[in-house]
Amino acid sequence: MPALPGEVWLLSLRPQPSPVTAEDYEALPEEIARAIEIVDGYVVHCAAPTPDQQTANRRLANLLERYAAAAMREGHECLTVNTDVDLRLRDLPLLNRRPDVAVYRCLDRARGERLRAEHALLVAEIVSPGSETQDTTDKLGEYAKAGIPYYWIIRLDLTGVSVIERYRLDRATMLYKHTGTFMKDEIGETPLVSNPIPVVIDWAELEF
Repeated sequence: MPALPGEVWLLSLRPQPSPVTAEDYEALPEEIARAIEIVDGYVVHCAAPTPDQQTANRRLANLLERYAAAAMREGHECLTVNTDVDLRLRDLPLLNRRPDVAVYRCLDRARGERLRAEHALLVAEIVSPGSETQDTTDKLGEYAKAGIPYYWIIRLDLTGVSVIERYRLDRATMLYKHTGTFMKDEIGETPLVSNPIPVVIDWAELEF
């Protein structure tokens, strides 16, 4: 009796033979590394971002980069802002994420320094229909445990970024505390963030 379509799909699944090590991951071609994250040594495939997500990533990164440059002119340490960047949270078992946007201390590229949790000041994830649990539960815990000071959860509507949920690390518990939510349609003063750098949220800059 021939296998039914669902059975064919199930039979095609193969368990990962062994956990991925840091050395394994670093040997991967960039095009493969960009399509996956590693959680406790096991591969998690990253869905390709939608055009709206890509636009939101770029707009948010541009806004943060402008304020990072202003902070550096005022004497802040060197900062880098990047999208879809490779972030090492732990070597053993390997935990490697690719946040949508990250603000971090400049790396020593001459020494081939890798971006690790201790360099990151702020990471932001843009929620998609398939990433709700990862972004609001899994990564919320992982980034906190890794010691990243600030985490933003970003939500979109049909016109652009519509919600920014902000979290700050409580060093005593190594858990995030919710410090506020900015909503585009909320009437009031222009949203202002003081940490990790001063940022004014201009919703118009975050539109598609």
